[in-house]
Amino acid sequence: MSLERKDDYDHKAWMKKKDLTPIEATFLTTLIWLDKRLRIVDYLELLETLYYRVNLQMPKSHTEQYNLDNKFWYWYPLYTLGLFSTLAYVVAAISGALLGFYYSPATTGDPTTAYNSIEYIMRDLQFGFMLRSVHRWAAQVMVAAVFLHMLRVYFTGAYKEPRELNWLLGIVLISLTMVFGYTGYLLPWDQLAFWAGQIGVEMSLSVPLAGEWVAQLLFGGFTLSQATLQRMYILHVFLLPFVVTTLIAIHIGIVWVQGIAEPH
Repeated sequence: MSLERKDDYDHKAWMKKKDLTPIEATFLTTLIWLDKRLRIVDYLELLETLYYRVNLQMPKSHTEQYNLDNKFWYWYPLYTLGLFSTLAYVVAAISGALLGFYYSPATTGDPTTAYNSIEYIMRDLQFGFMLRSVHRWAAQVMVAAVFLHMLRVYFTGAYKEPRELNWLLGIVLISLTMVFGYTGYLLPWDQLAFWAGQIGVEMSLSVPLAGEWVAQLLFGGFTLSQATLQRMYILHVFLLPFVVTTLIAIHIGIVWVQGIAEPH
């Protein structure tokens, strides 16, 4: 696409030659006015060219190439796992946002404030028990669905050319899903959370050379404290949702461009 100014074209004379309805004339007049200022038609043509070039590079699927549409019907339910994990993520995100109105990681040095806020949600808040249960179960369903989705992709050969990039992106997403689950597991700050956090500290310290630095960064030290809870809260609520949502959008966008890969 050139940046040079195009030659002026007599659009009005061209429109007079056409037998246009009032709606068509209004539409074309608006489009011509916008195109002169924003070059809309140029960008539409560029997107159209890009779309056809991308799709022409995609090979035919096996079911199309060998006419196997009726041979792989038993695989079809497994192809819903990606959508299922996305829906579980949306439910977990909405319920988690609602829980955020009542949960507090503590503004003082006493981390038991977090446990007390969980107790309030579970015992005193109307529908609080149901809300936290929905969030918890949505998170567990998401972990299971993502894991099964990765197995389906592997055993059906959907990770092969030209879908290697999306496979690597899926590996990053399942890793971040595990981090999502771990950081959320620590937020209630009960006995389960404490010992899970202690295991995390020990695992960080076992990293060669950079172990102490990793423990300081992720857990705020070599023992659990208020700093640990704050870090888990920031990761779970502020950092991971934006990163994971962006990667999911890219992941789905690539699937939309390349299409679904049938079993190899």
